[in-house]
Amino acid sequence: MQLHLNTYGLYLHVKDAMFDVRKKNEAGEWTNTQVAAHKVKSIWMHRGTALSSDAVALALQHNVDIVFLKSDGAPLGRVWHSKLGSTTRIRKCQLEATRDKRALTWVKTWLGQKLENQAALIGALKKHRSQHEAYLDDKVLKIKDLQLKIAELDTDGWGAPMLGLEGTAGRLYFETLGYVLPPAWQFTGRSSRPARDPFNALLNYAYGVLYARVEKALILAGLDPYLGFMHRDDYNHKSLVYDFIEPYRAWADKTVFSLLAGKKTNQACFETITGGVGLSAEGKKTLMHHYNEYLENEIIRYKGRNRTRASILLLDAHSFAQNLLIQESGLNEIHELEISEM
Repeated sequence: MQLHLNTYGLYLHVKDAMFDVRKKNEAGEWTNTQVAAHKVKSIWMHRGTALSSDAVALALQHNVDIVFLKSDGAPLGRVWHSKLGSTTRIRKCQLEATRDKRALTWVKTWLGQKLENQAALIGALKKHRSQHEAYLDDKVLKIKDLQLKIAELDTDGWGAPMLGLEGTAGRLYFETLGYVLPPAWQFTGRSSRPARDPFNALLNYAYGVLYARVEKALILAGLDPYLGFMHRDDYNHKSLVYDFIEPYRAWADKTVFSLLAGKKTNQACFETITGGVGLSAEGKKTLMHHYNEYLENEIIRYKGRNRTRASILLLDAHSFAQNLLIQESGLNEIHELEISEM
């Protein structure tokens, strides 16, 4: 489970060798909720919450990372043990792969799957929106065409063309999602920091949480989050996180779309911030309840076994790391992702 502390005044400490969350009720009395440390995978902290050094120590003992989030859900930093997730040989192989055609192969795999998932989500919308069938079919065909063009790229200067194709697909994709939402929640395109509308406020927060999950999975697999293939190498820029996250963004997209289309949110979930729209405490709670259920508890079929999406993310990170080692051995094998079901 994830401990998500986003209510002002919450205090996390340790009692009887368990995490203990303290909160004052309306009468000014403290209430306590205790959770066994071995049941916790991550702790998410927002501004206005606090924790004790004993809670940090208990988290470190049980390999629980503590992630501090910005107001939009983006990770600000984390407290975790300092050990590598695996052998440093994996990171050496990762560096070598950035310098040859394996980089192109992996990026095409990740972006190809991202566009596949985008087309699948749009195609699934026809089930309850027959009046938009022709419109949705047209968008699916256009995204599929862009996916094919990405797959065909094979030049030394592939970076800019690939980003251009991905950007075009993204504009078509979000234009479509905004068009078919109920009128109260329609939007015109992506916006971030700040969001211009409720959809993007939810999505920015969901992406931020997903960034933290991806970074943890990469570290556990022995990979360097800062050493990517497509996104720029810059100071403190987690390039591999931004590369590797691409196929999984559809998980956030679907969760947010379902919340708004399914009338599971209301105006109380949002608040006006400088220059845009943000999530209220109620909005964050609503999103994280459904998001964690979707990632942690819902079971899908993947590579012949029943798995949660959270376990799939970790499995794919380890698979990527193992492929780097295999390629170093001269076998030149790449296992493609299979995240076809969102």
